[in-house]
Amino acid sequence: MALTLSVGPATGQIRYSIPEEMAVGSFVGNIGTDLGLEPKRLVSGKARVFTAGGSEYVGLDREKGHLIVKERIDREQLCVAVSACSISFDVILENPIELYRVNVDILDINDNSPVFPRGEIEIEISEAALPGARFALESAIDPDVGLNTLQKYTLLPTDPFHLNIENGADGSKNVEMVLQTALDREKETNHYLTLTAVDGGKPQRSGTVKIHVFVLDVNDNAPVFSQSSYKTSVIENAAKGTLVTSVSATDADESSHNIQYYFEHPSATVKTLFAIDSESGEVRVTGEIDYEKYKQFKIKVTAKDHGGLTESSVILIDVIDVNDNIPKITIMSFSSALPEDAGLGTVVAMINVQDLDSGDNGRVTCSIDRNLPFKIESSLTNYYSVLTDSTLDREQTQEYNITITAVDRGTPSLSSREILTLKISDVNDHAPQFQQQIYNAYVRENNSPSVSIISVKAEDADWGPNARVSYFIADGDLNGDPITSYVSINSDSGVIYAVKSFDFEQLKSFKIQVKAQDGGSPPLSSNTTLNIFIQDQNDNAPQILYPVQTSSSVVAEMVPRSADVGYLVTKVVAVDVDSGQNAWLSYKLQKATDRALFEVGAQNGEIRTVRQVTDKDAVKHRLTVVVEDNGQPSRSATVIVNVAVADSFPEVISEFTNFNHDSTYSDNLTFYLILALAVVSVLFIFSLIAIISVKIYRWRQNRLFYKSAPNLPVIPYYPPVYADGTLQRVYNYEMCGTTDSRMSDIKFVRPFSQNTLVNVSRAGTVQREKKEQEEDADLSIERCSCASLIDYFLLAYWLNIQA
Repeated sequence: MALTLSVGPATGQIRYSIPEEMAVGSFVGNIGTDLGLEPKRLVSGKARVFTAGGSEYVGLDREKGHLIVKERIDREQLCVAVSACSISFDVILENPIELYRVNVDILDINDNSPVFPRGEIEIEISEAALPGARFALESAIDPDVGLNTLQKYTLLPTDPFHLNIENGADGSKNVEMVLQTALDREKETNHYLTLTAVDGGKPQRSGTVKIHVFVLDVNDNAPVFSQSSYKTSVIENAAKGTLVTSVSATDADESSHNIQYYFEHPSATVKTLFAIDSESGEVRVTGEIDYEKYKQFKIKVTAKDHGGLTESSVILIDVIDVNDNIPKITIMSFSSALPEDAGLGTVVAMINVQDLDSGDNGRVTCSIDRNLPFKIESSLTNYYSVLTDSTLDREQTQEYNITITAVDRGTPSLSSREILTLKISDVNDHAPQFQQQIYNAYVRENNSPSVSIISVKAEDADWGPNARVSYFIADGDLNGDPITSYVSINSDSGVIYAVKSFDFEQLKSFKIQVKAQDGGSPPLSSNTTLNIFIQDQNDNAPQILYPVQTSSSVVAEMVPRSADVGYLVTKVVAVDVDSGQNAWLSYKLQKATDRALFEVGAQNGEIRTVRQVTDKDAVKHRLTVVVEDNGQPSRSATVIVNVAVADSFPEVISEFTNFNHDSTYSDNLTFYLILALAVVSVLFIFSLIAIISVKIYRWRQNRLFYKSAPNLPVIPYYPPVYADGTLQRVYNYEMCGTTDSRMSDIKFVRPFSQNTLVNVSRAGTVQREKKEQEEDADLSIERCSCASLIDYFLLAYWLNIQA
């Protein structure tokens, strides 16, 4: 087996030789080893055999990397009479695309015997034929080539003829039977001979034909052609009846006009395509001539006179090619989808172009539209690659229709087209884009939680998962709390909701960052700013700052009776923590009469006199000022301003003392003071009972001590920290203290005498007197404390009445 190997980085050629007629499945060659390809590369690359037209004789076993015979190969059927026979195909791998050309030479085996066109040859020979006369015989046909084809002939018996073999210019062998001795019809009318054709194969094969020679009467002259050979041409697809050529022969005999013409041993193809007029010798077309099948015809023509003498000549007919085949485009490999980030020079498709015509008619040029981001290049003869020529962008063009045009160079030229539909697959190369860089949203305060605030929208120019946008709130805090405790967002729709109820007075606005992220890998994102403004609602009533009113005092303003019109009495000052028109305050008097002495400024809250004071006007005036905001609905607050119309302060005091006693507030205070006094009295009674009980208990204990005193040992008594017999003067005081220093009392008690000797009986008396004095002092203090508490509540009640 001969092997020629030539391999490049993406393309290569390799050649094998195998005999014809190998069994299906027979081993041809190990392409994996010969090309240096691992079996797993053949599997992952989806290696396959591609044959441009015709049958696929050789297949590929990917697992082993073996080329095997897939279909019976008959060299004689495949290549007819061509001696050098081969088949070509391509092995294609993908990811990346690789192309290898494989040529397999088909070697001839001696599987055909020489065959004569007919089983018997009949020849008429005149008895007047002279020795040396030549008679052409039909040649045997052996489709094998080389040594396996026809090599020699033998003729038996060898008398009265012998064989003469001449080699033709095309390598064929022309067989002639040469007369050795004159024939005598009267002795032998018929001669029977056997012609054997033998090839050179091992073992040899042979074929035979019977020759029957009829001996005729004298015919002295054989026909003679005007030319030893005729050469002409005919265009393919010539119409039936087209004259190809004319042959003519002359005969020196008198009956030369009786010459007949016929094809000598024509093949089936010649019989189908051509016919010769036996009388005129005109050769005409009778079938469809195809240059792609037959490029030349060699026809042997014979002229025969009436006496049976013949002469042969050869007609060589060249077929002229006509551009009648359009280029055939075969897609060998094509990626129907290509990512938009594919690099320059990425192979999109590999194609094979075949044109069965020859010469310029078979030379093909391929092209594609120049406006597309692709180009076409030829890697091998009749092979083209479609490559990317510029960057792709799916967002601009999602699909391309690549029209491949193949044009031959014939006249007129023929062309064919093939359209490749290429989809551009998406790559995550675009981040989501918000419709606005900054969003402003407004929400009323006191909103209900989960209320929708605004919807943000981001669009992604990508496709599929790369364009699926999710929304998130960026991490952050507001007033120490995470921003997500104020608002939330629907990750799918981008709708932002309030998490809590907002208070305009505490929070007027805040800012958040919203992120939109696509579903690509890796994901891309973008941010936008959302400003949320809290809209004020009239949820706060006006607050009175001045005059200040408390439950323990009443504000009074004094107006002299000589006050002029427009005299400023006082000014009511109020504020509203709301904003805008909700904080616009207006002032008015409640229950104003026609003869009202005072009015309040609607905008400034100033209370002024509207007329001169008369003697009929009361001294005390109780003005109720209503402060109202401008909200919808409005809210209000009231304040009472007490105004005294008088020229002297005592008059004002007397009036307002009565005024206060009549007030509802004073009545309520009196009720609570009486209730407190009753409670204190009850507590005092219980305290008094407890003190008496304790006193009685101690007195009984002292009595028991006195009775048991004579039985006790005599112990001298000395005051502490003083030496024996050195008692100083000791004073006793009784004191009663209260919270009011003016009501405290102190009483002086008798002193002890100095240098008093205490005997045993006096010591007991001194101790007893001391204990009695201590108990009397405790009781006095308790009585003073209770009395002081009662005096305190009475004093407080009196002070409130005075107020």
